[in-house]
Amino acid sequence: MLGRLPGHQRDAALAEMADALERRSAEILRDNALDVEAAKRARTAPALIDRLLLDEDRVRDMAVGIRAVAALPDPVGEVDGGRTLPNGLQIVRRRVPLGVVAVIYEGRPNVTADATALCLKSGNAVVLRGSRLATRSNLIIAEVLTGALLEAGVPRWSVALLGADREEMRRLVQMEGALDLVIPRGGEELKSFLKEHARVPVIYAASGNNHVYVDAGADPEMAVKVVVNAKVQRPGVCNAAETLLVHRDAAPGILPAVVERLTASGVELRVDRAGLDILGEQAEGLAEVTDHDYATEFLDLIMAVRVVDSLPQALEHIARYGSGHSEAIVTSSLASSREFQAGVDAAVVYVNASTRFTDGGEFGMGAEIGISTQKLHARGPIGLSELTTYTYHVTGDGHLR
Repeated sequence: MLGRLPGHQRDAALAEMADALERRSAEILRDNALDVEAAKRARTAPALIDRLLLDEDRVRDMAVGIRAVAALPDPVGEVDGGRTLPNGLQIVRRRVPLGVVAVIYEGRPNVTADATALCLKSGNAVVLRGSRLATRSNLIIAEVLTGALLEAGVPRWSVALLGADREEMRRLVQMEGALDLVIPRGGEELKSFLKEHARVPVIYAASGNNHVYVDAGADPEMAVKVVVNAKVQRPGVCNAAETLLVHRDAAPGILPAVVERLTASGVELRVDRAGLDILGEQAEGLAEVTDHDYATEFLDLIMAVRVVDSLPQALEHIARYGSGHSEAIVTSSLASSREFQAGVDAAVVYVNASTRFTDGGEFGMGAEIGISTQKLHARGPIGLSELTTYTYHVTGDGHLR
């Protein structure tokens, strides 16, 4: 079991993996370019191509993420609770690996490295199943990583990469007794497939239909910056904002400036009737929003806009359309910020900050396998702690019940 390997050996393997990625960066970029070229020929959506694309900076970021994971405290054997009972029994709760984790992901070759690093550090074996879109990229990255593991004396079976065959995936998620957890990182189709076929536990790293709500009295400059960053900085990822909600009292002073900046950044806006009326001539060419737009995770330079009468109405909208991922409020009111935090049911709730921070690296976890939008047993970025469970060690002195 990998959890029995000394922590320093697992960390040494991670260091070797990071070095190998940088050393063989040219090979990785060559094979990734072939995947990207094939995706463009197949007229794949630009947002998906952005997820697929690697460049020197992204390969370097993969290596940096692995080193960051290595630098974190070893979760295996960590004591996270304990007490002595009145009868003298001593109870200690220690973190232990889950065992074998399968990670299913679509078009994100960086997940190959992130998942391998996190599972190795937490003492788990990992089964990787990427998409056909990134076949060459995943193969070369897995080859680089497994070669590094062998160099570090870690068993080859610690990492396995499957092909993109659908039937093979179905058999994988039904391997009760051999597989301990499945973490999917993909769209609703993958989620539905797993709900139908999986016989082992699943943590869903699901979609992100996220909102930014601009409250009455919000600082206009801050509001514009937060909204633009949340939508534009990288629109094809799950922590990008898809809908802007603006309080009616703030809309005349803030909405025109936000629309100007978003439009200049290439964002296609779909605005409700109240917003179009406030924008006046500036609304020319903008589409009127629909309920379908509110329910859509665009993953593109498209954003829905609604003017709301109150904070409670904003909360009602988020409860109806949100996916439980990341939600943000821009406000100058402490009372409003607390009401928003208490009223929103999501993995991450922001006050005066962009939703784009929902990320394992940004949260100090080094990396992540995905963002869980469910409540058991993990919520938010899935890092080292979420890849472990615990066991109780109980010590007595001939105690009998």
